[in-house]
Amino acid sequence: MQSKVPAYDKASTMFSPEGRLYQVEYASKIVEQGTIGVGVLYASGVVLAADKNIQGKLVLPDSIEKIFKVDEHIGVLSAGLVGDARRLVGIARKQAQENKMVYAEPIQIEVMAKEIAETKQAFTQYGGLRPFGVAFIIAGFDEKGPALFETEPSGALAQYKAVAVGRNKDKAMDLFEKEYKEGLSMEKAMALAYKALEKSMTEKEKISMDRVEFAIVDANGFRFLSEQATKQLFK
Repeated sequence: MQSKVPAYDKASTMFSPEGRLYQVEYASKIVEQGTIGVGVLYASGVVLAADKNIQGKLVLPDSIEKIFKVDEHIGVLSAGLVGDARRLVGIARKQAQENKMVYAEPIQIEVMAKEIAETKQAFTQYGGLRPFGVAFIIAGFDEKGPALFETEPSGALAQYKAVAVGRNKDKAMDLFEKEYKEGLSMEKAMALAYKALEKSMTEKEKISMDRVEFAIVDANGFRFLSEQATKQLFK
């Protein structure tokens, strides 16, 4: 005999008696299992740093995607399902292109962050859909200067000076609370980002420059830093 108790954990649109959306919570669990990434605001831009944690000698490093370019002045870092991240990045790129066509100017960072958050939220409210199992750190530079946002699977959105997503993010956030300072240089922001990744590792893990990907966005736009350039900065 089948139970007549409603399966609150099977529908993304149904609240449990305790006021919980289980599918959204499950999506957040996926994010917590993803490799960690961080964003740090500095005086004239934003640093993104991601642990690529390549599993296996046969995997090509460039095939592991954690940081994506959305537009010339915006980049995002993801934690969670890569397929979901690609889908959202595609939506974000289309929105950036449409903004240029309609208004003849680049989309504002806050507007882009809200568009991504609203898309995520919509997937928690309509039947037949599931929440996106991905969190984004959104970094950009516009006429207001550098900006850093984070979106969760629920569609929640917040602006930060420094933020982490993924596995053991609480350890990285604790470090940011203690050591982040206003007006950092790019080099010091990168060092703090690397230290946050290092702090989040388990006792059995060891971070190395070879498995960390860096990107920056400032008045000159968004760009990835090569491994050689990164090592040069850390000398």
